[in-house]
Amino acid sequence: MSAFTGFVIVETAERVVGEYASRLLADFAADVIKVERPGGAPTRAMGPHVKGQSAVFAYLNTNKKSVVLDIETESGRAGLATLLARADALIDDHDEGWCAAHALGSAGVAKTYPALVHCVITPFGQGAPEDRRRAYPINISNAGGWAYHTRRAASPAAPPLKGAGRFLPAYEAGLDAAMAVGASLWRKRRTGLGQFIDISEVQTQLSRADVVLGRILAGDDEPSALPTRYDMGGPAACFPCADGYVYLFMTTRGHWNGLRTLMGDPAWAREFPADWLEFYCTPERVEVFRNEFAGWIAGQNKVHVSDEAQKLSVPIVPVNTGVDLRHNAQYRHRGYFQRLGEAEYPTVPYRMSGSPVRLEGEAG
Repeated sequence: MSAFTGFVIVETAERVVGEYASRLLADFAADVIKVERPGGAPTRAMGPHVKGQSAVFAYLNTNKKSVVLDIETESGRAGLATLLARADALIDDHDEGWCAAHALGSAGVAKTYPALVHCVITPFGQGAPEDRRRAYPINISNAGGWAYHTRRAASPAAPPLKGAGRFLPAYEAGLDAAMAVGASLWRKRRTGLGQFIDISEVQTQLSRADVVLGRILAGDDEPSALPTRYDMGGPAACFPCADGYVYLFMTTRGHWNGLRTLMGDPAWAREFPADWLEFYCTPERVEVFRNEFAGWIAGQNKVHVSDEAQKLSVPIVPVNTGVDLRHNAQYRHRGYFQRLGEAEYPTVPYRMSGSPVRLEGEAG
């Protein structure tokens, strides 16, 4: 028996964030029933498409069942009510106005279904002003501080990055939602009571802002709109190489000595003080380093140079694309990708001996 065997979850979510949250629970055998509008969920239209099907939709909706209900109609709302009457949880990601218009507001659901775990994921959480009730992932990433906290790739003139892919804020908030729902389901099993879970995508992003937010809150740093304000003033950056990009993070004498060895101890590197990263890390010296290092790294293979650097305790990592990840040695070793039908799907980065993730049903 897997972790959530026996629990029934109704999903009325229509964005990546809600669909991902319930997919994580479905992976551990929760019986997830996806409610789709006539014509199908909006994520079915998201590219890229493989053999006519959205790859995004296929990934987010494995291991789920699907039912079409037009909840704009009385019969559709009655069908949804029937599902909720036997469900343990409801996962949604619509704004408060939509929820209220469809009898899915938090107070109404709690009154009608007191044993239901009800989770709603929105950009700014419940009670947000009308103009902040809807947002795209890039809006959420910026509002949560990650666009400026994320490096500018190889060019300072490039626009802010959203992080790992177009839906990073959705995956982060979806993960938090899945954990909150999971904990609430076990509380319900003990007490028989449901509860309302209010997930803010922006707040989730802020909670991941690690040292930057901590430094500001502690009074050790001042908020700034400058793109390079929190770059620590060191040489760390993304650099183009022969087959893509690598990211270098270097802060100690040990890192510097290892990098000199990796590069064959070139003459320009010997002109730098041994402790320059600790005591003489001036903007001028950083610029010289980046220019010289860029010339050397441009001829290197990203995976090979990263492997060799890490043997010397130098933090260099390849910047992977989606294609790279399929062949990543760590992911292959961990069994991160599982075959379902004619395709391989990513699963989750954790393994539990009593609740192994099994992909058993393709998205409908």
